[in-house]
Amino acid sequence: MTSEEQEAREEMVRLCRSLFDRGFSVGTAGNVSVLVSDGLLITPSNVRLGDLAPGRIAKIDAENRHVAGDLPSKEIFLHQAFYDTRPEAGAVVHLHSTWATALSCLSDVDPDDCIPPITPYVVMRVGTVKRVPYVRPGDPRMGDLIRGLKGRFAAVLLANHGPVVTGKTLFSAVAAAEELEETAKLL
Repeated sequence: MTSEEQEAREEMVRLCRSLFDRGFSVGTAGNVSVLVSDGLLITPSNVRLGDLAPGRIAKIDAENRHVAGDLPSKEIFLHQAFYDTRPEAGAVVHLHSTWATALSCLSDVDPDDCIPPITPYVVMRVGTVKRVPYVRPGDPRMGDLIRGLKGRFAAVLLANHGPVVTGKTLFSAVAAAEELEETAKLL
């Protein structure tokens, strides 16, 4: 394991624990991934973000093979679709945070812009947020829906499911996810 990968694993553990401890994800909901030079790291299925250990983080190589750690999140298709369509994305954060998830369940939000630009930080860190139609969690069709957006959105709300935010780094993706949640709370 390279030092880059070890550092990425440790940062994932630290940031995921912070998200969990502050209630951005409950139970085993939510998943986080980050690109490394020879693939990607993703949180495993059925592990609370607050209980993540570096060695349990799943590694997917450049040929999309699971090569280390526990089994990857069933939402791997969602993460890969963002990486495939947003070359600037270095990390993906999918949460089931309370306020953004509640917003994703409302029928009267604008599906093309469901987070109005009410604060400068949501504009700078998140941008326009598209609501994506509901498909069951773990369904590979979610990847197709994200690919259909052609990389135009750094963040989406999965209808009746929750937010997904990308960033150049894991830290920036987490910060954007936090900003999205706070803006949803204001709304």
